Amino acid sequence: MMFETRTCPAYEDEKEFTDLKTIIKKKLGFNCDGYKQAHLKRRLAVRLRANNSESYKEYAMTLLNKDGESEKLKETLTVNVTELFRNPETYEKFSRIGLPELIKTKGENRTIKVWSAGCSNGEEPYSIAIMLLEFLGPRANMYNISILGTDIDDDSLRIAQCGVYKPKQLEKISKGRLDWFFIKKGDDYVVADEVRNIVHFKHHDIISGPRLYGFDIIFCRNVTIYFDKSLQDELYMKFYDSLNEGGYFLMGKTETLFGKTGGLFKPVDINERIYRKLR
Repeated sequence: MMFETRTCPAYEDEKEFTDLKTIIKKKLGFNCDGYKQAHLKRRLAVRLRANNSESYKEYAMTLLNKDGESEKLKETLTVNVTELFRNPETYEKFSRIGLPELIKTKGENRTIKVWSAGCSNGEEPYSIAIMLLEFLGPRANMYNISILGTDIDDDSLRIAQCGVYKPKQLEKISKGRLDWFFIKKGDDYVVADEVRNIVHFKHHDIISGPRLYGFDIIFCRNVTIYFDKSLQDELYMKFYDSLNEGGYFLMGKTETLFGKTGGLFKPVDINERIYRKLR
């Protein structure tokens, strides 16, 4: 016997969809503008099904009146799938071909500023910190290293600031790294102070938040895939402006530079999506 699967919403109305996005922005502080509409609707459908809502209007009333629904929706919209040293080959390649050039051009300037945009639970900025500390070795104390992790999800930022991770999140970490940069606490692992001291977190919306400047390296990986192309191009231009001359930009493996920013970055490694600001 075949059963018909009900789609969500059962009654789709674009005005109701627009009204719901406005409510989400006011209630959650989550800016839906620029997100791929198909992706956004798939995320919303999860909560519509959970609440048996048959229309965006019906779900909007649930969102406004049901305790706890705002938090559940925000968690669904900002779903975080990450781990330390995700795509370890990217870190290895950048450490081998990007960092030596960056340190060489620094000369007497011993300040290194890094931005992890869309840092989720902190795995990426901590991975960057470990990469830098390993590369510099005893020279690390000679440098003023500052790594900024930003996200729009305050719950994720609180987790990031704690720096406590489950073994599952550390599967890409070698035993040597685990012993050196983490402290075992029960079944969990806590990021060592040597790493925590150079990583900072703050709430920031890369779409509508204030501009940030002065970075030598920007990681924004597996974030812009959820945005439409015009917003992607706008964000890449923002990242270009945020980089120092000769700075590096790393993006996710399914993301691509295009449009006006395509000619502003030099590909350093296409496979690992490592680029360098041209001018």
